[in-house]
Amino acid sequence: MRATAVTGRTALVAIGGIVLLLWVLELVDQVSGNALDAYGISPRTDEGLVQVLSAPLLHGSWAHLASNSVPLLVLGFLVLLGGWVRWLVTTLASVVGSGALVWSIAPADSITLGASGVVFGWMSYLLLRGFFSRSIGQLALAAALFLFFGGILWGLLPSEVGVSWQGHLGGALGGAVAAWLLHRQTARTARPART
Repeated sequence: MRATAVTGRTALVAIGGIVLLLWVLELVDQVSGNALDAYGISPRTDEGLVQVLSAPLLHGSWAHLASNSVPLLVLGFLVLLGGWVRWLVTTLASVVGSGALVWSIAPADSITLGASGVVFGWMSYLLLRGFFSRSIGQLALAAALFLFFGGILWGLLPSEVGVSWQGHLGGALGGAVAAWLLHRQTARTARPART
């Protein structure tokens, strides 16, 4: 899939604006006594399906948002440099993958929110797209990202109470699907030679 690249400045402004929006929403949430937290995903409920789309915009605390902000800025910037369509497909695949797994298997009495699923989706997309596109540059970037952010991948495992490994894993799977859809090389069939 051929995509129109986005300039670094445009990508930085766009992703910075999104992260700023998340901080404004957390301010509203804090001022309202955490009223927005109710829009996190409630597993296996009808409203939980709609909350799949609202949950990534909300966070449980300032610390939760702060821990997501740097990866959102860096990874979102890198994904967006590949073009708006790729960024949108990858983001939607990450949101839906994360939300679907949370809605399906998270504990019934829980509420899950936060942009971590998107972070994991963007990370897996950036790690895998070079394998599917066979691009040396993208593989080199993946190696650098793995060295810098690879530790977050432990979040794919159920290890810490109150942390949604389901959201992380679902987002990572969504990002992997996006990488495959957007960058796979189709096998070329050889034409028979005419004699």
